[in-house]
Amino acid sequence: MQWIECSVDCSGDTEELCDRLAGLGVEGMSVEDERDFREFLENNRAYWDYVDEELAQRFRGVSRVKFWLPQDADGQAVLGRVRGAGLTVSTALIADEDWENNWKQYYAPIPVGERLLVVPAWEDAAAEGRAPLRLDPGLIFGTGSHATTRMCLEAVERLSAPGKRVLDLGCGSGILAIGALVLGCREAVGCDIDPKAPDVAEANAALNGIGRDRFRVYAGDVLSDEGMRAALGGDYDLVLANIVADVIIPLAPIAKRFLAPGGDFVCSGVIDGREAEVESALKRAGFVVEEHFRAEEWNCYHCRLA
Repeated sequence: MQWIECSVDCSGDTEELCDRLAGLGVEGMSVEDERDFREFLENNRAYWDYVDEELAQRFRGVSRVKFWLPQDADGQAVLGRVRGAGLTVSTALIADEDWENNWKQYYAPIPVGERLLVVPAWEDAAAEGRAPLRLDPGLIFGTGSHATTRMCLEAVERLSAPGKRVLDLGCGSGILAIGALVLGCREAVGCDIDPKAPDVAEANAALNGIGRDRFRVYAGDVLSDEGMRAALGGDYDLVLANIVADVIIPLAPIAKRFLAPGGDFVCSGVIDGREAEVESALKRAGFVVEEHFRAEEWNCYHCRLA
């Protein structure tokens, strides 16, 4: 079957337009609006320092509602009602595809460092002497393709050892903690503000034969919730935080409370231009920067307590 992709430009309230379209029999609408996009970015500044310019350009000057109709008599009838109501509709024919799974084509096995191979869960790839880290990213950040994740995994590779305990703050898909466990660490704990993270990260751990006896994940905010900090405990040999500068800065004095004597703190997600602020916060918290890595426009720090 083919589908009709329909787009209606909006000069007013997109919610009113959606209500109007729904009354005409339209279902499954998608709103693309620059104002909503900018508001979303502004309200979530704590979670990223960088927005892809291509994505920003796609929303520039845009206010429209899109919907999809089957290329059959029923779909044509709905389209006729929409146009008959005085709305101008741009259309394009698109092929019937497996939209749920097509995104998987953009993920391939990724060698990281000297020992790891990040393998999408649906791939049957030979590790060729590397330790496979199987992952189904779903809707959670962390696939190994981003420079910040690669730098963290490379640091994890150097710092992992049997018997070590790992804490991953902002764990997302769980890739860093699972990588540490695949490389021989004893146990790991993760935490993320996204309530979906525990299910996703623990499912990814299961793909690697790792159960909750070695890896458990909490949903919560360690910056504001003392109860969450208490639940995470302490005496970790390795603490990881692949987040953004605006979170790492207030996190630095908290992170040191989780560390065992002689432990290591690895933080990444620091975009170029924020290095001085982050390094200053790390020093104020009592850390010494042992190593500073840079890839593309991102920075990663390996620290120890002074």
